[in-house]
Amino acid sequence: MVVVHELGLLTSVVEKISEVAPGRRVTKVFMRVGDRSGVVYDSLIAAWPVASFGTDCEDAQFEAELVISTVYCPTCDAEHEIDQFYALTCPVCGTPTADLRHGREFEISSIEVEKQG
Repeated sequence: MVVVHELGLLTSVVEKISEVAPGRRVTKVFMRVGDRSGVVYDSLIAAWPVASFGTDCEDAQFEAELVISTVYCPTCDAEHEIDQFYALTCPVCGTPTADLRHGREFEISSIEVEKQG
C-alpha cells in the first residue's frame, strides 16, 4: 500500500535528483530516514516505484537506512539510543533531555548515475 505522505516526499526527492543530475539516468538512490522523521519506513520503500515512474530515476535501486533516535545526556556526558517514541529521557540515568541528536533525518545520502558517453 502506498501512502500519500510518503509518495509526496519521494516525488520531491525525485525532483531534487533531477535538478542535480538533469537528463542523467539514475541507477541507485540511497537515503537516511530517522525513526522520528514522521515517515513510515515501509511505506517509503513501497512508494519508490510509483514516485520514480516515468522519470530518470525509474528502475533505480532504492535503499533507505533507518536511523535510530539518540539523545545526548548532560549528566552522563554521552549519547544514547532511545526506543520509546515519546520519552526524551536518558535510558541510562533517567535525566530528562530534549537534546535529540539523531532520528529526524530525511536526506539523500548519495545517488549513482550512468556514465555519459
